[in-house]
Amino acid sequence: MSPRRGTGRAERRMRSFPAAVAALVSCGLFLTACATTVSTPVRLSPHDTVKAATRRLTDDCLTRRGLAPPRPGGPIRSAAERQRVAAALFGAGQAELSLRLSTGYVVRAHTDGCLAAAQRRLYGDQVRWFRSSVVVQNLRPEAAQSHRSLAEVRARHRAEIAEWRRLRAHALTEATSLLTVHR
Repeated sequence: MSPRRGTGRAERRMRSFPAAVAALVSCGLFLTACATTVSTPVRLSPHDTVKAATRRLTDDCLTRRGLAPPRPGGPIRSAAERQRVAAALFGAGQAELSLRLSTGYVVRAHTDGCLAAAQRRLYGDQVRWFRSSVVVQNLRPEAAQSHRSLAEVRARHRAEIAEWRRLRAHALTEATSLLTVHR
């Protein structure tokens, strides 16, 4: 008699029992994860919260102007339609805001587009936001160009960094409120 010959149905069922338990546990975990995902609101980072609110505001602005907000993979538009959307989104004509950096570059922005309107709503003051954000975003290039450490450059721009933080905190509060209301 071989050792396998004595195995019966009960033994075969016992060997498949762990597989059945694993399948049930996996299914239960999957269902629990699905239930948790549905009932738990998504928490966005502060950056993503402001970005989502900016997108909502610019989309609403474009829609009010009779334009469809651009989407990756969306319908292909004519050159004229792309130009109309860009002008409505970013502004048209001569840029009203301008700041020359210590690196020699000049950064410009419009005050008449949907993006400008979103910035005024979120930051409270588009001009102050423009100036402080351009400086803060260019600290590394300034350090490289001036052969100073980033810490030295940050120390020189303490006021702009503090202003940037105040305006960013204001924008986060506004964005959170806006996204909560529109749920």
